[in-house]
Amino acid sequence: MVIDMNGRGAPGIRGRLGELCYASGLLHSLQRVRSWLHRDLRVLAYHRVMPLPDPDTYEFDMELISTPPDEFRDQMIRLKKHFRPIRLTDVVAALDAGEALPPDSVAVTFDDGYDDNYRIAAPILDELGVPATFFVSTGHIDSGQPYLYDWLVHMILMTKAPRLVLPELGIDVVLPPERALRRRIAGNVLLRMKWLDAHGQSAMTERLEVEWNMPSAGARPIDCRPMTWDQVREMEAAGLEFGSHGVHHRMLARLPVEEMEAEVLASKRTLDRELRNPAVLMSYPVGGDRAYNDAVIAATRNAGFQLACSYICGTNPEPSENRYSLYRLPVEANMGPGWFAAMLALPQLMSYPTAAHESHGPQEQACSP
Repeated sequence: MVIDMNGRGAPGIRGRLGELCYASGLLHSLQRVRSWLHRDLRVLAYHRVMPLPDPDTYEFDMELISTPPDEFRDQMIRLKKHFRPIRLTDVVAALDAGEALPPDSVAVTFDDGYDDNYRIAAPILDELGVPATFFVSTGHIDSGQPYLYDWLVHMILMTKAPRLVLPELGIDVVLPPERALRRRIAGNVLLRMKWLDAHGQSAMTERLEVEWNMPSAGARPIDCRPMTWDQVREMEAAGLEFGSHGVHHRMLARLPVEEMEAEVLASKRTLDRELRNPAVLMSYPVGGDRAYNDAVIAATRNAGFQLACSYICGTNPEPSENRYSLYRLPVEANMGPGWFAAMLALPQLMSYPTAAHESHGPQEQACSP
């Protein structure tokens, strides 16, 4: 088995070490010792919960599948048995009151708003009594259309064009017939395009849609569709929380300031209109260190949000200090039960080694404390 220091694809050193700690039975004791020394908030970050498809036939991004259903159930059982699952609104209440969070507090979050969150994840959470927060991009809930990054990967995987020509990114490559090689090309495109501004990303994708005659408008792919508002309301009625993930899942820091402020405010107004509870929680789309900045944080606060999450890897020793940029622990499909358990128990050692692990994109820097 290949040793992968980044932990993606193969289990890597962290995965192996996690499995060894898990098998030894020491994790719970180590966790208890750590909880005496550190009282930090852990926030788990998921995207999709669904059976793992065949990568040679699946037409969308495999990286967005956080875990299959049976493993998700096991993860939530472990979470409830050994930790204290809390709502992010509980964090808001504690911060407002100046109170410390209970030891071993963990919040479960989901980004984007895929319908498998409703079909698969929500029933498991309800059965086990684990709270969670779902950050949704309101424009996609409105339209039902796939997300820009999803559709771009889909086009690269499925086009019959012989080459991928992206002068915006300095890319001009032959598109091989092998699906695995195309996935690698698509991953490189996702990483590099995030240096473009949000309009440049959209324009590039829309140009390919026209050139390849693969329009996203009107597309409702079964394997990659957002929830509906009726599903969202049903989940809220069952006690699950919802927050904003923007309107169109655009990198807010890469938008003109006035447009960014309008998008943040529009997402809150839509959530406030469609749901019973006011929206007070935000997750920045993409979420790495290029996706938000001081202006985005100010717009988030001014719109009436009371807490926000990044997609930077780490825990939160003093949540009051980064209340509008909480670190999270990404959960990904290559994590076995031992790695997941070790990441929860010893997050600084066992989580992904990144400070800019971005949603919809490869990881980049070192993990935050």
